[in-house]
Amino acid sequence: MTAGTKEYSVYIGTYTTGASQGIYSFKLDASTGALASLNPPTRTTNPSFLALHPSGRSLYCVNEQNDGSVTAFSRDLDTGMLTYLNEQSTSGSAPCYVSVDASGDHVVAANYGSGSIAAFPIMEGGALGAPVGFVQHEGSSVNQKRQEGPHAHSIVAAPGNRHLLAADLGADRIIAYTLDSKARSLHAISSTAARPGSGPRHFAFHPDGRFAYVINELDSTVTVYTWDAAQGTLSEIQTVPALPAGFAGESTAADIHLHPSGRFLYTSNRGHDSIAIFAVNQADGTLSCIDHRPTLGKTPRNFAIDPSGQWLLAANQDSANVVTFRIDSDDGQLQPTGHQIDVPDPVCVLIAF
Repeated sequence: MTAGTKEYSVYIGTYTTGASQGIYSFKLDASTGALASLNPPTRTTNPSFLALHPSGRSLYCVNEQNDGSVTAFSRDLDTGMLTYLNEQSTSGSAPCYVSVDASGDHVVAANYGSGSIAAFPIMEGGALGAPVGFVQHEGSSVNQKRQEGPHAHSIVAAPGNRHLLAADLGADRIIAYTLDSKARSLHAISSTAARPGSGPRHFAFHPDGRFAYVINELDSTVTVYTWDAAQGTLSEIQTVPALPAGFAGESTAADIHLHPSGRFLYTSNRGHDSIAIFAVNQADGTLSCIDHRPTLGKTPRNFAIDPSGQWLLAANQDSANVVTFRIDSDDGQLQPTGHQIDVPDPVCVLIAF
């Protein structure tokens, strides 16, 4: 949010195989939820996932293509303008996820196509150095079409910043790593098997750090785990459906986020075209479904919640629109604001301060 104003910068990652030109930027009015264009598009190929440095001064995107890469941009805190810094190969195909650790020292990326992960040091000024860690995943699972081999779908720093957790959709597995940048290696310290055919995709952690939530793409479920930060291990305690009872159509789950209060959890359904809303039990971390809200578009691949917990922005990939919803702080419900913007092939939403 710009100092002295009530605006956030919003960056939209896209696929550039059609009309899109790259990363689009907008202003989010934090008093109304309205979105307005901020800067011309930043040209880059298939920026399908975005991540912000903790300082807000650098932004990173994956370039999802056969010869995958991560691109670094500097970010002007006053104007929101992005300026190209450099690019590093991910040594894999179709990278679909990028994140920055809590210290702001490393960027990590997941190669979906080839099923591998890579880590890069962040240099002074925000540019990326040569990779300091790479792991090729192995394994497959029961869905012969989607799980014929490993498909790393996300990698994030766990609370405390001691471990990195990678979800592999193809292998039905979640792997915890430590990063030794001096030895230029990632060390696997635990591996948690997901239910066969579930396809773990994205993570969300409870603000208190005790619980991890994983959205499973292929069977449209959410699995709740306890997180042992000392041992770097996950223990499953609950799995719940992300789709309403009785829904018989085709749908795959996509994104997952906790409300900043930790009281509500949200997931997106592509096919049912909805956001599922869950109440979070603060004592044991378990979930209870509250509702499913249409996203007013088609194929909500990604969404984001602003830091105040007042707004949810849903990116509908196949209807090319991003819609603003107001979040009710009492019951977690989503209310349409009437505000939306047109963006070609939107697949990632990042709200920056």
